[in-house]
Amino acid sequence: MKKIVLSLVFMAFATFAMAQNATLPQNITLKALDGTSVQTSAIQNDGKPMIISFWATWCKPCNRELNTIKEVYEEWQEETGVKLVAISIDDARSANRVKPHVDGNGWEYEVYLDQNQDFKRAMNVVNVPHTFVVNGKGEIIWQHTSFVEGSEEELLEVVKKAAAETAE
Repeated sequence: MKKIVLSLVFMAFATFAMAQNATLPQNITLKALDGTSVQTSAIQNDGKPMIISFWATWCKPCNRELNTIKEVYEEWQEETGVKLVAISIDDARSANRVKPHVDGNGWEYEVYLDQNQDFKRAMNVVNVPHTFVVNGKGEIIWQHTSFVEGSEEELLEVVKKAAAETAE
C-alpha cells in the first residue's frame, strides 16, 4: 500500500514538475465573447505576467476566485502589469450563459470560450478552477487548483516575482 501511495505522489509531482516552464499551446482556437475566433498564440501580455484561469459558470469556487481577484485586479495591474485571461470550459449547452455571467459579475478580464475543451486538455486541466501563472517569456511558472479564501495572496506573490524577473 505504501508503494502505491508513494508512486501516486511521485507521479503527481512529476506531472506538476513537467508543467513548470512549459509554454502555452499555440494552435488551439478559442472563441471570444463576441463570437470571433482567437488562436491561443494571440494570448499575450507584452512581456508581462499573465494569469490564465480555467473556470465554468456552474463552478462556485471558480466564481469566488474570479470575484475575489476582481476586487484587487486594478491594483495588481498597476503594481505588476499582470493580465488575467479567463477560459470558460462551458460546453455548447451553457456557453450562451458565459457573457451575461461575466457582465453580471463586472469582470474586466479577457474571457474566451473553450467549448470543445481542446485548450483544457492541452493544459492537462482536470478540475476547475485551475489557475496558471505565465511569466513574461510565455513560460508556465506556477499552477494551482481549487480556491479557498487567501489563495489570492499566494497568487499575487507569484505574479510579483514574475514581474520582478521581467523587469530585470
